[in-house]
Amino acid sequence: MAHDPLSSYKAKRNFSRTPEPVDGGAVSAVGLRFVIQKHWASHLHYDFRLELDGTMKSWAVPKGPSFDCKDKRLAVQVEDHPIAYSTFEGKIPDKQYGAGKVIIWDSGTWYPIGDARKGYRDGDLKFELRGHKLHGKWVLVRMKGNSEKQVPWLLIKEKDQFMRPAAEFSVVDEHPDSVKRQSVTSRKDLKKAAHEGYALPAGAIKSALPATLTPQLATLIDAPPPGPDDWVYEIKFDGYRLLTRIEGAGIKLFTRNGNDWTPKLLPLHKTITRLKLPSGWYDGEIVVPNADGVPDFGALQQSFDASTTNDIILYLFDLPYFDGYDMRAVTLESRRAVLQRTLQQAPSEQVRFSAAFDAPPASVIASACKLGLEGVIAKRRDAAYVSRRSSTWVKLKCSQRQEFVIGGYTEPQGTRIGIGALLLGAHNDKGALLYAGKVGTGFSGRTLDMLRTRLDALQSRNNPFSKLSVIAGKSHWVTPTLVAEVSFGEWTRSGHIRHAVFHGLQTNKDAKLIVREQAAKAETTDKDTATTEKQSLALSVRTRITNPDRVIDASTGITKIELVRYYDLVGDLMMEHLKGRPVSLLRAPSGVGGALFFQKHAETEKLPGIKQLDPALDRDHPPLLEVAAKQGLQSAAQWNVVEFHTVNATSESFARPDRMVFDLDPGEGVRWVQLQEAVELMHAFLTQLGLPAFLKTSGGKGLHVVVPLRKVHDWDTVKGFSQAIVLHLAKTIPQRFVAKSGPSNRIGKIFIDYLRNASGATTVCAWSVRARPGLGISVPVDWGELTSLTSAGHWHVRTVHTRLDKGNAPWSGYNKAAKSLTAAMKLLDYKPAKSTLR
Repeated sequence: MAHDPLSSYKAKRNFSRTPEPVDGGAVSAVGLRFVIQKHWASHLHYDFRLELDGTMKSWAVPKGPSFDCKDKRLAVQVEDHPIAYSTFEGKIPDKQYGAGKVIIWDSGTWYPIGDARKGYRDGDLKFELRGHKLHGKWVLVRMKGNSEKQVPWLLIKEKDQFMRPAAEFSVVDEHPDSVKRQSVTSRKDLKKAAHEGYALPAGAIKSALPATLTPQLATLIDAPPPGPDDWVYEIKFDGYRLLTRIEGAGIKLFTRNGNDWTPKLLPLHKTITRLKLPSGWYDGEIVVPNADGVPDFGALQQSFDASTTNDIILYLFDLPYFDGYDMRAVTLESRRAVLQRTLQQAPSEQVRFSAAFDAPPASVIASACKLGLEGVIAKRRDAAYVSRRSSTWVKLKCSQRQEFVIGGYTEPQGTRIGIGALLLGAHNDKGALLYAGKVGTGFSGRTLDMLRTRLDALQSRNNPFSKLSVIAGKSHWVTPTLVAEVSFGEWTRSGHIRHAVFHGLQTNKDAKLIVREQAAKAETTDKDTATTEKQSLALSVRTRITNPDRVIDASTGITKIELVRYYDLVGDLMMEHLKGRPVSLLRAPSGVGGALFFQKHAETEKLPGIKQLDPALDRDHPPLLEVAAKQGLQSAAQWNVVEFHTVNATSESFARPDRMVFDLDPGEGVRWVQLQEAVELMHAFLTQLGLPAFLKTSGGKGLHVVVPLRKVHDWDTVKGFSQAIVLHLAKTIPQRFVAKSGPSNRIGKIFIDYLRNASGATTVCAWSVRARPGLGISVPVDWGELTSLTSAGHWHVRTVHTRLDKGNAPWSGYNKAAKSLTAAMKLLDYKPAKSTLR
C-alpha cells in the first residue's frame, strides 16, 4: 500500500469534532501556494505552510517571521497538512489536538529558487514569497545534529529590497489580523469572485478598451502624509513608466507619453503574450536590477543602448481597465487586489506585482534610502485612478533628484574625453529655460562618448537659456531636446544645483515640460482632497459640461473638465471673495492661446448660480453680474470662463470702495527676488502710513497688495490717494519703482498699478485661475511666506491641493482690519478733491 503523507495528520485528529479538513484541495495550477496561520494553541505561534508534492509542508514558528536578515526564527517541522488546510480559519475545540483559534495571517504564492525538492531534502530551501504581508526572498535551513521527531529549522529573510531592521518594524506586531477576506487564488475563484462583485468591486463599469491612456502621476511632497493607515507604500522604481495594453492577442507597450515601445521590448512582449493575461490596461514600471537586486536606471538605459533588453523586469502596480471594465473609479486597494490575484494566476519572473509595505511610513522610507532606492510612492487606499498628476499619489525621495533639460556642455579637461560637464536647465512658469547649473560626475567612458555623439548632432549657435541666466566660462550650445536624470545635494539661493550626479538620459520625457520640481507640504494631502480626486471621474450632476476634453492650456494639457473641477474644489474658499461683489468674467472659447473676451453683462437664465445685479448700479449699461452661489463657478467654467475679476466695492455700497489694490507689475529684466523686495518696501511704507496690507499672488507676473477700507470714501478719493502713494514711492526709490505704465518705462523697474482703484476697474479674484500658459492661480498668502514664493504662479490648477489646508487663513483678520484713509492722507499731506457723495 502506498504511503499516505497525511497519515500522521489524520491520526492526531478526531474529524467528527474538529472543523479541520480531513483531506482534499486541488493542486494549484497557477503557482505554488503558501499560507501562514496564526494559531492560539497552548502557546501562540505561526504555522508556516508551503505547497509541495500534493501537501502543505508545515513548520511551527513560535515568534513568527521577521523582515530582519539578522533574525533566525526557529521553525519546528510538523506533519504535512492537506492542501485544503490552506483555506482553514476557525476554532479547534477544546481537548482536541491543537485546540485554539486559527486565522489566516498571510497567504499568497511561493516561487522556489532552484530545485525545490532538492532544497527541501537537503535542508536548504530557498524561495520567494508574494503574499499580502510577506514578500521577497527567504530561506528555510534545517539545523544539523538533531534527532528529535520534530526537526528544528530556521526561517531567515534573505537580503533584498524588502528587508527591514527589527528595531524599526515587526510585521507580526504591526499587522496582526487575518487576510482571508482578501484571498482569491485560483482562476475559478477569480471568475466566481467577479460575479460576486469581489474581483470587480463597486465602481467597475462595463466599458470598451480605449485606444490610449494617460497615466496617473505622483506629486512630490516633503514628508509622509498624515493618516498612515489610509496609504499604501510602494517602491519608487528607478526606471521607465510603461503602460501595457492587452486586447485579446494584441499586446502593445507604451511609454507615459504614448510612444509605442513594443519593438524595443520584444523579450518582455513575448513573456506577456505567454502569460495570457485578461484584456486591459496594466500600469507599471520597467527596471533592470543590479547585483544587489536594486533597480539601476543606468543599467536600464544601457540595455536600450545595446539593444539587449532580456534582463528588463516589469513591475505592475495598477489596473485602470480590466477584462471589459473601466476600473478607474474603483478604489486603489481594490484595483491592486484584482491585479495581484490576476498575476498569481500567471506567475512570471519578468512580470511581477509591485508589493506594498505593511510598515510605519518613516521606517519604510528609511529602509528604502538605506538600500539605495530612489524613494517610495504613497497612494491613498480609497483613491480613484485619474489621468493627471494627483495628490492621492505622492512621492518621497531619498535625495533630491529630477530631470533637467540639457542646453549645452563644456569641453573636457585633462584626460577626460567626450565632454566636461553638461549645462542644465528647467523651465519657469512662462516657458523660459532657466540655467540650473552643471553636472560633471556620474559618467562612464562609454556614456561620455555616447553623449558627445548625441550633442554634436544638436549643435546650435544660440544660447537656449534665458537672458537672465549667467553662465561662466566657454560653452557649447545645443538645441534643448535631451533630458538628463540628475541627483543633487541642494538648490542654492541663485537657483543652481550643487553636488550633482548624472544618472542617465530620460528618453520618454518631453523637454518642453521639464520644470523645477517643488515638494508640497505633506499635511495638505488629506482625505478631503482624496474624496475630490475620487469624485473627479464623475461629472457634477448640477452642471452639464459640453466638450469636457477640450484642452484649455496646451502647455499643460489641462482640459475644460479639469477647470470645472478646480472651481468646484475651491468654490467655498472663493465665494468669500465673490459674495455680493460685481464681477467681470474673462472667457477663453479657444483656450488660453486664443482670443479672450471680458464679459461684464450677460443673460443668466443658462448660468445657474450667477445673477444680474440692480440696474441702478450702472445706469448707462446693462445690469452687472454677481457670482451668487458656488454653482455659478461651474456654470461660468462651462461657459468657457477662465478668470473671475471683482470690483473694489460691494453691490450694497457701490459708491464707496471697501478696498484699495496695488498691482506690482515687473518690467523686463526684473528678477523675482527684486519683486519680492519691492513688495516688502511697499508693505513697510503702508505700515508707516498706518494702513493694513494683505498679500496675494496674482497668478500671472506680479503680486497684489490689498488694503481693506472702511466704506467712507468715494472712488475718486481712493484712486487719487493710491496714485499719491505710488508717486511717492517712485520719487523716493526711482531705481526700483516707476509710476508710468508702458513697457519702455518699466525696463528693469516695477510699475505699481493704481488704476485698479478707479470706478469700474477690476482685479483678478483670489483663487481665480489666470488665462495664460500654466494656469497659475491668485492665492492669499501671509507676509511671512513671501520669501518662499517662487513666482506669481507659485500655485496652479494641478498643485492647488497643496494649499487647501491654509485656504483663506492668511487673510483671517481682513474684515476687522479695515480703516479710513483720513489719517494716512494727513501723514502724506494729501488733500483729496471735494467729494461728490452726498
